[in-house]
Amino acid sequence: MLDLNDILVFARVVEAGSFTAAARLLGMPKTTVSRRIAALEREVGVRLLQRTTRSLNMTDAGRHYYEQSSQALRTIEDANLRLAEARAEPSGTMRISAPVGFGDYFLTGAVFDFLASHPKTKVELHLTDEKLNLVEHGIDLAFRTGILPDSTLIARKLGSALRILCASPDYLARCGEPERPADLAHHLCIVAGPLTDNAHWLLKGPHGEETVAVAGRFAANEMQAVFAAAIAGFGVALLPHAMAAPAIGDGRLRRVLDDYTSLSGGLYVVYPSSRHLSPLVKAFIELATSRINAIGIDGNEAG
Repeated sequence: MLDLNDILVFARVVEAGSFTAAARLLGMPKTTVSRRIAALEREVGVRLLQRTTRSLNMTDAGRHYYEQSSQALRTIEDANLRLAEARAEPSGTMRISAPVGFGDYFLTGAVFDFLASHPKTKVELHLTDEKLNLVEHGIDLAFRTGILPDSTLIARKLGSALRILCASPDYLARCGEPERPADLAHHLCIVAGPLTDNAHWLLKGPHGEETVAVAGRFAANEMQAVFAAAIAGFGVALLPHAMAAPAIGDGRLRRVLDDYTSLSGGLYVVYPSSRHLSPLVKAFIELATSRINAIGIDGNEAG
């Protein structure tokens, strides 16, 4: 029966260039190395190595056998490495980049939970709306929203950037609740942008897509401010679902026009293609993904 250890010894002899060097590398006597090569050659039925007192060369069959078997050995070694990584406790420092709003309403909580669960880890969180060069800044992973440009980064889609319509109970008590998208023209709307007027929301509902013109008394180019204004009762806001969900749950906000949503692209985690994902980074991606799925709609869409 073919012994995989004999194949490993053969590969190390080829790579080391001699029986003596291979024996030193493997930590076994030279005679054992020679005996294993002889056993392998008997098993496969061909001579793999031509050896003299001064040289060691592969035969044509040996060269072909080495090319095939070394690939299989690398696959086994890689499998062992991945298994060891999976069993290892995450440790070390992880540098994460994310948009400011996403960090405020979702990511910091995930980071705190991760640090509590893995005491040997450290996290350096860079919240910025600038899309940093990950390699240049030493970033291990970044969260991006919207439409991703072509790049050399590896991207994994975590969900859709779903937004829903919300308002505070106080505002709805004072101004009533919209029954259809056209009613938003008669409501104060909190605009995510530089101006309070001339804004348009693209909503998707039971009858397809509808574009509605909205205006109000407050606008902000940062989503956390829009969220705060909605809770303060300044009107109807179009908020990321993940941001709004906790406030809906505790009664600070109510969802309106339940059948209507708005998509603003995807939510992605990206990392450099040249960087092997460590157990630390993999564990955090798994945590973030599970939390996003938990607050998503239909298990797929998250804001």
